[in-house]
Amino acid sequence: MIDIKYLREHPEEVKENIKKKFQDEKLPLVDEVIELDKERRDAQKEADELKASRNTLSKQIGALMKEGKKEEAEEVKKQVAANAEKLAELDAKQAEMEEKVTKIMMVIPNIIDPSVPIGKDDSQNVEVQRFGEPVVPDFEIPYHTDIMEKLKGIDLDSARRVAGNGFYYLMGDIARLHSAVISYARDFMIDRGFTYCVPPFMIRSNVVTGVMSFAEMDAMMYKIEGEDLYLIGTSEHSMIGKFIDQIVPEEELPYTLTSYSPCFRKEKGAHGLEERGVYRIHQFEKQEMIVVCKPEESPMWFDKLWQNTVDLFRSMDIPVRTLECCSGDLADLKVKSVDVEAWSPRQKKYFEVGSCSNLGDAQARRLKIRVDGKDGKYLAHTLNNTVVAPPRMLIAFLENNLREDGSVAIPEVLRPYMGGKTEIRP
Repeated sequence: MIDIKYLREHPEEVKENIKKKFQDEKLPLVDEVIELDKERRDAQKEADELKASRNTLSKQIGALMKEGKKEEAEEVKKQVAANAEKLAELDAKQAEMEEKVTKIMMVIPNIIDPSVPIGKDDSQNVEVQRFGEPVVPDFEIPYHTDIMEKLKGIDLDSARRVAGNGFYYLMGDIARLHSAVISYARDFMIDRGFTYCVPPFMIRSNVVTGVMSFAEMDAMMYKIEGEDLYLIGTSEHSMIGKFIDQIVPEEELPYTLTSYSPCFRKEKGAHGLEERGVYRIHQFEKQEMIVVCKPEESPMWFDKLWQNTVDLFRSMDIPVRTLECCSGDLADLKVKSVDVEAWSPRQKKYFEVGSCSNLGDAQARRLKIRVDGKDGKYLAHTLNNTVVAPPRMLIAFLENNLREDGSVAIPEVLRPYMGGKTEIRP
């Protein structure tokens, strides 16, 4: 959510930003919110004048009563009562205008970074850099669930009977590999100076609306019936929510946290949930990283965050690339975003395994996360990035470490988490 003052002073820049995001239907909202904001401020000004008048009139009443001028005092009291009624009307109008302004501001997209490529959708995202050499082996790479099934590592049929499509049972060494990757990712981030955290797996609605757009919320979040609670779609939401309504000392910044959580997603409108794969599912686990920092430091942290994910995958010999998200592919709160994609030897292309985002002060403004600096209070910047998200990451792992005989090599960095195993065999 952008600053209402910025919108008032730079309406054409806000409109141009909306055009860059190919959301022209939102252009009228800029003028609408300016008019509503003017009404709100006019009501506030009139209310402030009435409050000042009330203080003056109260003193007059006291003076008239001392002088024995009761009739004149009663007339002034009537004026005070009339002013009180008017003040109540103005307070109600202010609240109504404030609600309308906030509702509109929540859907006007954040100002994107000048470096973001302009494009309508993800087909126009731009490759930035490749890390590692993509390899296609001489033998055929089976579909990832076929690999898992030969290793007795997955049971989708039972999961469908128990929970429906979009769920899975991971079994044996594949389940162990899943946990090993999560544990390795945790320690990898701790070694890079991040504080480990296990957050709440449910959050209240005010946190949900603070960390994401309404469209994302509708497409992702599972609501707990009868309670003001939602299952988290990613621990980033809970982690940023940790700082809601907080004024943090500037000298404590940056906060660098890495968190584990299960994640639950409706995947509303998603295709492929009926397939036997585990690329897009309703439930998975993830290691995440978030940063809360000073505004001038957020570009530096953005580059550090995506590099962490690249380094993690390269430590397991998985080729990856970074992809700059274009303007039309950015969620409304994001200033800038880079996807990390892993190489798929079977498909002979890259696919997304993580996403790094700089939200600027948008989440901080919604959640009221402020910094107490030497020159006064200001809004923090927030960033997030996926460290690793099995089982999607397992697809890349299995395809890139599969041998012709059907066994899977275990990279050296994962062996301590796999009881010393060097391979998984059918």
